[in-house]
Amino acid sequence: MLAILKKEINSFFASPIGYLVIAIFLLLNSLFLWLFKGEFNILDYGFADLSAFFLLAPWILIFLIPAVTMRSFSDEKKQGTLELLLTKPISHINIVLGKYFGAFVLILIAIIPTLLYVYTVYQLGNPVGNLDIGSSLGSYFGLLFLIAAYTAIGIFTSTLSSNQIVAFILAVFLCFVFYIGFEGIADFTSSNFIDQLGMSSHYKSMSRGVLDTRDIIYFLSITALFLMLTILTINKEQQ
Repeated sequence: MLAILKKEINSFFASPIGYLVIAIFLLLNSLFLWLFKGEFNILDYGFADLSAFFLLAPWILIFLIPAVTMRSFSDEKKQGTLELLLTKPISHINIVLGKYFGAFVLILIAIIPTLLYVYTVYQLGNPVGNLDIGSSLGSYFGLLFLIAAYTAIGIFTSTLSSNQIVAFILAVFLCFVFYIGFEGIADFTSSNFIDQLGMSSHYKSMSRGVLDTRDIIYFLSITALFLMLTILTINKEQQ
């Protein structure tokens, strides 16, 4: 698994993809949070608060993570190297986990510089330090679990087609459905059960600074589900 992970990380940074992902994520967040006028602008908001970043980040990641994961298996299938990879003395589980963690680590690297936002807002507070650290920490945990689920969905859709664009569109669609789709249906039907099936309610719960085991189990379950589906799809490829 570690060999696959290293290979994925090296391939990301051997091409412009890794640098572009990090640059685009940081650029878009910085523009909306500090420059563009609107509801996400921290300076216009008037409070030392990072809630705007945690509201914006999931929407940017809906497009950014599929752009990273779309090549994971699609590229292997297109180049005809997937069959060769599957015949190597490494289990299919390790192949999937290697590619999964390779994409996850890349997104994690993109998230780390945003800690500068925490320091900046901390210093801008009146008085200095007037920032709800507990809420911000909980929001970062929620974002990490959200990234884990998005990445698993993206890895799965990359096994469905040799066309990277198709894999990208499918991943964006599924991420959108799981993040906000169930919430929309719940609003229409007034069903709390349906709302709990979506990522948004669990992510918002964690963003309040409360780490509920139900929210953690939910994200881990979604991640495990799509990784299992990926393994099953790969197994069918070899048959």
